[in-house]
Amino acid sequence: MPTPKLIGHKRIRHSLWRMVSERRLPQTLLFCGMRGIGKCTLARHLAAGINCQSGPGQPCGDCSPCRRILATDPSAEQFLKQIEERKKLTAAQRKQMPLLIAIHPDVLIFPPDGPSQLIAIDQARYLREQARLAPAEGRQRIFILTHADRATEPASNALLKTLEEPVPSLTLVLTSENPHHLLPTIRSRAIPFHFSPLTKDQMRRFLATYGDIPPDRRDLAASWSEGSPGAALRLDMNEFRARREAMLAVIETGLRRGQFGRLSGQLAALGRGDASRIERLAAMLWSLLRDLTRIQFAEGRDMVHADIATTLETLAKQVTVDWLQRAVVQLQEVESLERYNVQRQIALEAYALGLRT
Repeated sequence: MPTPKLIGHKRIRHSLWRMVSERRLPQTLLFCGMRGIGKCTLARHLAAGINCQSGPGQPCGDCSPCRRILATDPSAEQFLKQIEERKKLTAAQRKQMPLLIAIHPDVLIFPPDGPSQLIAIDQARYLREQARLAPAEGRQRIFILTHADRATEPASNALLKTLEEPVPSLTLVLTSENPHHLLPTIRSRAIPFHFSPLTKDQMRRFLATYGDIPPDRRDLAASWSEGSPGAALRLDMNEFRARREAMLAVIETGLRRGQFGRLSGQLAALGRGDASRIERLAAMLWSLLRDLTRIQFAEGRDMVHADIATTLETLAKQVTVDWLQRAVVQLQEVESLERYNVQRQIALEAYALGLRT
């Protein structure tokens, strides 16, 4: 199997391959950037390159270590099913079997676990225990902690102890959408790499490699995914429109243009799926607020939601800089409620009403 083509992040890739080939890779790396932008994908390629039979360096994609490591994809159907099934387990049952994803014995991926999707203390403890072991068959052990900013406080402290006692045979990669939610002491021990969104041209090239996305939908997918390949592949256009309508109702209510009853109805209609999680709804709100800001500063050419430009232009006439500033600050507070499992309908209704003051 040839190595899957990586699009974008060229400088980061070149820096990593050079450090791997020169055997001077830091013990802890922090990959920062929006969801689905390729952080975990590049981390797996890095792990494959370190343990490639023809390496270390850029992975060949053909040898047994490369094939197994690159197949360890948390977004693959088999692993998604495993993660979803674990949400039905009790806390005691999850404690007995900390969640990890692995095919190659030296490359372990620790994703968030449970209904609240947090990195648990038991995962961090298991990571620490495994960190002491020598590689089973490869040159180096690589542990990937995805969404590290979702670690609970006890898990963060356990992770910090691992970082304070570095093991020469271990490289730890943390991925994070909100790196400032990590403990400052964890950030200070990691070398950060910031992943920028892909351009629309890069997104179109990426989507062109997937035959199941019709050409007439690629432009919308490239725009709506905001430079995130993962978001483009997961995109359900009907669900996206429903989520956008609900978040438009939040903004309209906050501007006193919409009825509160309509807002409640829109939020209730979203159901209980992953798309209705606070973080996904907040991401849509951020996207709409950025477009309103672009219109305010006459930069509409880069709009994500150009297909509803008329609606947004109407709303932008009522938006002030002060209102946008409050919308941003209060939305950050709403996002922080995700880890406390607060009902998203209550959180967003309160957000909309708070913008009216």
